[in-house]
Formats: sequence, C-alpha cells, structure tokens
Amino acid sequence: MTERTEDTLDAVDTHARTDGYAPLRTYGAIGDGRTVALIARDGQIDWLPIPSMDSPPVFASILDAEHGGHVALRPVDRSAEVTREYLPGTNVLVTTWTTSSGQATVTDAMVTGVAGRLPWAEVARCVQAVSGSVEFEWAVVPGTLLGTTEPKRLDTANGAVIGIDGITIAIVEQGFHPAHDDGPRFSGRFTADEGSKHILTIVGTHDEPIFMPRPESALAAMDRTIANWATWSEEFSYDGPWAEAVQRSALALKLLIFSPTGAIAAAPTTSLPEDQTGGKNWDYRFAWVRDLSYTVHALTRFGLREETHAAVSWVMRTIAEHDEDMPIFYELDGTKSDDVEEREVPGWNGIGPVTVGNRAGDQLQLGVWGDVFEILRQYVAAGNVLDRKTAAVLQQLADDACHRWEEPDSGMWELEDTQHYVTSKIGCWQALDAAVELHDAGMIDGPRDKWIENRELIEQWVAENGWDEERGHYVMYPGSDALDTSILLHAMSAFDRGPRMASTIRAIEEHLQRGPLVYRYSGIEDEESPFVACSFWLAAAMACTGRIDDARTLMDDMVGQANDVGLFSEMISENGAFMGNIPQGLSHLALIQAALTIEELTGEDDHSA
Repeated sequence: MTERTEDTLDAVDTHARTDGYAPLRTYGAIGDGRTVALIARDGQIDWLPIPSMDSPPVFASILDAEHGGHVALRPVDRSAEVTREYLPGTNVLVTTWTTSSGQATVTDAMVTGVAGRLPWAEVARCVQAVSGSVEFEWAVVPGTLLGTTEPKRLDTANGAVIGIDGITIAIVEQGFHPAHDDGPRFSGRFTADEGSKHILTIVGTHDEPIFMPRPESALAAMDRTIANWATWSEEFSYDGPWAEAVQRSALALKLLIFSPTGAIAAAPTTSLPEDQTGGKNWDYRFAWVRDLSYTVHALTRFGLREETHAAVSWVMRTIAEHDEDMPIFYELDGTKSDDVEEREVPGWNGIGPVTVGNRAGDQLQLGVWGDVFEILRQYVAAGNVLDRKTAAVLQQLADDACHRWEEPDSGMWELEDTQHYVTSKIGCWQALDAAVELHDAGMIDGPRDKWIENRELIEQWVAENGWDEERGHYVMYPGSDALDTSILLHAMSAFDRGPRMASTIRAIEEHLQRGPLVYRYSGIEDEESPFVACSFWLAAAMACTGRIDDARTLMDDMVGQANDVGLFSEMISENGAFMGNIPQGLSHLALIQAALTIEELTGEDDHSA
C-alpha cells in the first residue's frame, strides 16, 4: 500500500484559484446548527445559504465565480503566507496571515447566543494583528441565488441592507472602514496594527425583520460562541485511537445536525462534482436514513444524549408520517420531495449541472430497513426505552422486510439498474436480526418466529446467490462478477467475519484499491473518483477479520488524506484533489466507525496517526 507524498498534498492544497474557483480541498466550514458557511484557504466565504442549509445560497461563488456572491477578506500582499486551524474543541476557524510587514489572524465563526442557536444567521469575522501591521482588503458581494434573482440595496435610517428575494442581509462593521460601495456591493481596505481588533458581522433573515447587532458587542458574541463550542466538546467522551481525527469528525457532524428538527444533512452543499467530466452533481442537503443510523452509533458512543434523542425521535416520527413507503431520505423538515430543478450557472470550475433537489427519493432501497432497526437497536442498547407508537412502527417494518426482501431494488448506491443486490438482502437480514433482539428485550411485539424464519432464508439466499466460488468473493448481485464495497459494512454488522468476508476484502484490495483510496464498485473507475468512506470501511472490515495491523496502517494513511483543518469531501481523486460535496457526513462517519470498531476489537489506548 503506497502513500501519497507531502509534495503531492501541497500541490493540490494551494490556495490559488483557477478562473475564480478555489480547489475543494481548501475549504473549511463553520456553522450554527441551522446553516453552514464554507471558507476557502484564501479567506473568501464562497458558500452560505440563509437561513438554513437547504435554503437558496446568498453567497455561492463555489458554483458561480462571477455572479454567485462571496465575502472576501485577506491581506493586500498576495505573497502572504497562510496557515489555518480550528480552535480546539470548536468549529471556530482561525487563519493566520504572515506578511513582510507583520502577522495577523482572522477568526471566523457563525455566532451563537446565550441559549444556543440564534433565530437569525450571523457570521462574524474578527481580525487581530499579532505583530507589526498588515493591510487587509475586504468585500461583501451578494449573489443571485444561483441565477434566479438580483440583489438590491435598501437605505434605511438604521443603515443600508441588501434584499434578495425575501432574504435580508445587513453588514455591521467596526474598523473595516468602508471605502467603496456599489449598489448592494461593499468593499474597502484597512490596516491592522499590533493590538488592534477589527470585526465584520453579516446578519441574515428570510421574510422577517432583521436584528442589527451593535458593533461593540460583536467581540463578546465571538467569545460566547467559542465558549459554547467548548462546553459542547466537554461532553464529548472518546480517548481511543485517532482521537484528534475522531473529535474533528464529530465536530464536522455537529455542523450537519439541523437543530430545528434533529435531522442530519448528508452535506451542506449541492452539485460539487464527483469527477472532472461532470454529470454526477447531486444535491446532498437532505437527511439520509442510512447516515443517521451511523451517526446515532457515534453520538451514543460519545455520550451525547440530546443529539441522539433528537435524531432518533425525528426519524421515527418522520417514518410514521409517511407510512405508505420507506423513503431513503427526507428534507430537513421531514417532508418528502422528488422535485429537481437545474440552475443556469456554470458549476464549480465550470463542471455542471447545478441542481436543487434529488431524484433518488422514490427508489426502493431494502438496506434502509436495516439502517432504521440499527438506529433503534443502538438506542435501546444505550439504556433507553421505546414508546408504543415507535414499537408499532418497528413491528410493521419488520413484517415489511419479510415480505419485500425478495424484491429487486436500487441498492445502497442508488443505481437506476434495479437488481437483487446482495447487500440489500443483508440489510433486511440486519433488520430482522435487530427485530428479534428488540422483541426479546420486551421493546416490540410481533411474530418472532416469522422474523427468524425469514432471517434464515436470507442467509441461505446470500450463501447460494451472493458468493462466487470461482473468484472467491461476494458479488454485487447474482450473475455478476462485480465487487461492491458496501459488503464491508456487513463485517461490522457481524453478518460475516469469516473466510468469505476475508477473501472478499482481499479481492477489493486487489481490484478497487489505489494506495489508501478505494472505489465504490467494479467498473466505476472511469466515471468518478475513489469514495472516502470505502477506505474507512475497508479498515474496519480488516479489523473485524483479524487484520488489526493492516487496519491501523490504512487508518493512518486515510486520516492523513484530510485537508489542513481535518475535513473530508465525498471523494478524493488519485492525485489527491477533493471531489464531491464537502464536508461529507458519510466520510466523517466512516472514519468514526472505523476508529470505534478497531477500539472495540482491540481495547487499545490512544494511538496517534
């Protein structure tokens, strides 16, 4: 297994833009429990929907460099050196700029209040000179909501605001000295001298009045936000292997939790391409049941009670409200939507299309049954008790799994080609296995014998139809010789940790692995980049089949593939470039899953990558 060199990482981690677009590897993220902003390494905010993650983005130059809108803040000296880090235990990003004349920091946060999330969106950017003096330039350029409208300026007795189709933006500054405004666009320059503090605050609302914070209170709001994050992290409990990467991944997941409902977004962005050729550009600002299942495991293990309960309650309430079927994802407010619209904007680096919405919502994915039951199995294992309505929903779902496991579906990868995907069958096995366990724990009622019978039928089906004796590995579906890395999840589910799984792992290493990176399934190499989560699943599966040293080595290699502030996108190309939406919840969840699996199997102490 080969590692990419630091030279390669540096080459793809440059903050230089191409035609106005920053490399996806350069983005850090800040958020407030409702929305997320992405900040490139050159100090420019290129993505911010208001008021929620799934709202239209006021700043979206990550998808439309010319008209998408941005908030720029950086030294005038283009030769300035830059380093970044999150303040420990927070999602507050600190960028340090060093020039020939001095050194200064920019601290970026989405502000929170005394009681948690504010009822409006508020981004604060604080500049402090560490030594000497540094001249900065800045600009606030609102966008067109992905080509759908034009921003307008409104001058009021309490200051100028920007209106964009129901969204109102206000700019409050201290020491930024606006020198130029052009309609709804504002910009200027200032010099940060040693000991000085300058702050820019951007406030946004939708179809409601806008609160104008006092400039002098902005620094206190920043300190309060840092303290709020630190308080949350104090509740976080994990001192196992790769602790720093695990905590950063947990903080990344915290950004994706939509606090108004408890839903968890797959990613806060849309349409960032999975490959340089385009076409595979999806909107991930939805809550996937699969991701929530993995998240509950992590949150439970970390002792985070409120988020766990909110997520479990949200998913069961939402499933009950849509009891006519089993969608694989929902909107963040719990509604269903299969509508997809394309926007007439170029996309990142000109790679389109740019879409709002996701068409996969009406697919049949049998694996979701296993995901839902795993959520509740973990919840009960943590000492909690199910209510009668939840128990009734689960009983019905277990019966549905008995009736439907023999059907073809779209598989975990949401493919248009419906087949009898092996991992989908095992997902139903997982659901029935958990149903029996919950039944025996007195949590749900139902025909236990029927569930056991169908569980055994699935085991028999997989043994007869999912295994290729000649090639020595599980296949994607009967009649195919393709490998599918989603089978690795069922080493963790304990469906198989024996010789067949071990042999399949070796086949995946031989045919789908490139260095530490792994493609999703056979034949996909020409269409997209390696999928980050698959590498972490491979490490976990190695550990489950006794290859602990190999699992640790792969984990070390993959943890090193994160960007400079510890974030992962959905995919990483073989040259190290990030591809797909960022930060990707499944990537960070897979990292956490692998670390927890290795810890649980070995009981090892802290292990630094």
